[in-house]
Amino acid sequence: MEDKKLAIIATKGSLDWAYPPFILASTAAALGYETQIFCTFYGLQLLKKEPKLEVTPLGNPGMPMPLGMDKWFPVLGLALPGMQGMMTAMMKKKMQSKGVASVEELRELCLEAEVKLIACQMTVDLFDMDTDDFIDGVEYAGATSFFEFAGDSDICLYI
Repeated sequence: MEDKKLAIIATKGSLDWAYPPFILASTAAALGYETQIFCTFYGLQLLKKEPKLEVTPLGNPGMPMPLGMDKWFPVLGLALPGMQGMMTAMMKKKMQSKGVASVEELRELCLEAEVKLIACQMTVDLFDMDTDDFIDGVEYAGATSFFEFAGDSDICLYI
């Protein structure tokens, strides 16, 4: 019997969008799936040695707001300088208090579970990124390489 396969395309580079690909990939690997995460455009931030991932409440109406801010705080106020940093700090503190692993810990778990992390070579070139800024273990490939895997996958997710 052939192993099941999970293919994930990660395109977002924010804190809240960093968790789904790593949680799903590590879970799939633990269940015996052969798993790849193809990071492209802003998703490449997930592969950096020192990711500077933030979360923003702007344009994210589903984000739970502290102190019921979504009921009384004006949306325009969320664009004030420092709000993104404050919301990021609050989110990290909340996750830590609930025992949620950090993005870096989840990413390391994926590597240990042999999840293949692929950086889109075209995007790396497009944004003049330095491959020294990425963690060890990252592979560089184009969309064609990913499609070879994704075309035979049992599950393909776009995150």
